[in-house]
Amino acid sequence: MSATQAAVPPKQRPAGAGERPVDRRRGSTLLRHLAFALAAALVLVAVSYAVEPFRNFQLATVAAYLCATAGLTVLTGLNGQLSLGHGALMATGAYTVAFCQNAFADRGMTGGWLLPVSLGAAIVSTVAVGAVVGVAAARLRGPYLAGVTLAVAVVVPALAVTFDGVFNGEQGLSVPVEPPPASLGPYFPYERWQLWLAGAATLLALLLLANLIRSRYGRTFRAVRDDEVAARLAGIHVARTQVLAFVVSAATAGLGGALLAVLAQSVSPGAFSLTLSLFLLMAVVIGGLGRLAGALWGAVLLVALPDLTHSVTELLTLSPAVAQRLEGNLPLAIFGITLVVVMIAAPGGVQGLLSRLGRALLARWPARRS
Repeated sequence: MSATQAAVPPKQRPAGAGERPVDRRRGSTLLRHLAFALAAALVLVAVSYAVEPFRNFQLATVAAYLCATAGLTVLTGLNGQLSLGHGALMATGAYTVAFCQNAFADRGMTGGWLLPVSLGAAIVSTVAVGAVVGVAAARLRGPYLAGVTLAVAVVVPALAVTFDGVFNGEQGLSVPVEPPPASLGPYFPYERWQLWLAGAATLLALLLLANLIRSRYGRTFRAVRDDEVAARLAGIHVARTQVLAFVVSAATAGLGGALLAVLAQSVSPGAFSLTLSLFLLMAVVIGGLGRLAGALWGAVLLVALPDLTHSVTELLTLSPAVAQRLEGNLPLAIFGITLVVVMIAAPGGVQGLLSRLGRALLARWPARRS
């Protein structure tokens, strides 16, 4: 080697060349979602001390319904699959947690870990059912898909009545649940403990769903919803994506049904009828299809509607038979009227309307300041 060649420094590769760039947005999104979940948990704890026990129970019921409406938002709003059978998926989770809790009680097993195990078993069983239904649903479109899920909504509660030796027929099963931990004190309200349980499970489910929506899986969900042919040409496996969306939605629906069973400490087929499946779908549409915040508004409406109908029937002077019949059919009528009004006035649902109003106020704010 000559002196001239030795004097020339070797060509160095730039730092980081050949290495994959770090996606900082993914970490920031996760941290933002964690911060929101922590803030929501703190608010929930503060509210549980500020309201009466019955309101705590209502908020816990909202949290349980929110699991189901959030999963249905992912399935219908983000992936474009119509499901009329989510009430049956909730029933699957509810009966699973009832079987597990009764099995633990019969064996004399106690401990704080039993309920999380039962909830996990409910999610697993509902995922299995959702995978079977999802495989069939991936081959169908339009009214045929709605017909299959409608059949599921009708068949699953009917099985509980037919095999009454296992499911105890219309009477249903009890769900034994242990009292709050002794560390919380002997006079800790049980309804507040229920809210903490349901709120923790729901916040965890929402955290996972929010990150799933922001990930590449969420982008594939939206691509399949917008145009299946274009998604297939882009290399996306359409059927696999649809099955995955159905499985995710089924898991959250099973968790919601299990939480409802834990809150009521009982489960019966009448609580998961076809009407519940219709209510869930209408609640998601009214709240705002495709938005997790819209699922929250839908869950609130599901809990507030029975109180509203009961108040309306009390204001009217009717015979007991007519009042009972009116109270049973009035929720569906109110849901239908609300759905028509929202679709005309705000096609994006309640959350879409609020987002539009927020953008309008933010657009006017700089003009007012100037």
